[in-house]
Amino acid sequence: MTRPKVFVTRIIRDAGMNLIREVCDADIWDGNMPPSREVLLERVRGVDGLLCLLTDFVDGELLDAAGPQLIVVSNHAVGFDNIVVADATARGIPVGNTPGILTDATADIAFALLLAAARRLPEAERYLRNGKWKTWEPSALLGADLAGKTLGLVGFGRIGQAVAKRAVGFDLRVIYHDPTALPGFGAIKMNSLNELLREADFVSVHTPLNESTRHLVNADFLSRMKPNAVLVNTSRGPVVDQAALFDALKTRQIFSAALDVTDPEPLPLDSPLLTLENCLIVPHIGSASERTRNDMSRLAAENLVAGVMGKKLPHCVNPEVYGDRWFGSP
Repeated sequence: MTRPKVFVTRIIRDAGMNLIREVCDADIWDGNMPPSREVLLERVRGVDGLLCLLTDFVDGELLDAAGPQLIVVSNHAVGFDNIVVADATARGIPVGNTPGILTDATADIAFALLLAAARRLPEAERYLRNGKWKTWEPSALLGADLAGKTLGLVGFGRIGQAVAKRAVGFDLRVIYHDPTALPGFGAIKMNSLNELLREADFVSVHTPLNESTRHLVNADFLSRMKPNAVLVNTSRGPVVDQAALFDALKTRQIFSAALDVTDPEPLPLDSPLLTLENCLIVPHIGSASERTRNDMSRLAAENLVAGVMGKKLPHCVNPEVYGDRWFGSP
């Protein structure tokens, strides 16, 4: 029996890689950097399935380069803004993602960033390493208190709710703005983003990236935050207008910011944000825990294998491609 042909755009964890190799004839890109656009267009030709990462742009051009036999695209991420899903849907190709399993790890990073920015931990560590610590000082490196303050969550999906759960233990009042989400974990729904920004001492962003959220955090957004507020972003880099953020931090319009995601990624070393003491940036490590990355690889592989075997994807972002067709267990 002929094994389905697939292209995997990077070496993933064994939990997924072993499953793919069991079932498929797998062409695997083993470079440390993502394949170029030219390489992608060449290597997808004739494959039945594609497993991609958030660093790979998948659109109609790429799908057509693969050919009409392509029957599944599996994204090794919960977000899928790197894929033009409408192009896949128009060609009847299901697109898979890895929801749910990143929730705790990303919520942990969001809260770690909040704490680190509030208490100026990176700045304090540099202070020590640069030989500035001479004695205990009553007014040195003063940060922001958490207990009794208000955390505002922009977006209240799985990750936002998990951050709210963690906030309870720090005696934070939690508010959120999300037109579609229901209250939970004692969080209070705000009718408008303006209302949330007016009240929040900490603002953590948990929205998907789309045209309505691109540069959601802009000069106007930042001007409505409290002057002692901390901004945290673990969603997607383009949700924040980084030029506006630089200005707000440089002029101390807000207290500090902590970012797990940037635009672009990686952030160039000459980025003005890297000159600021009150801006903490880490290299998109929200899901970077052993268990989470193993689970991501497994789910991405399960989506890919289900697709090439003619089964419904366990996690499909465009289920409308199936129409009225019936499938057994995925």
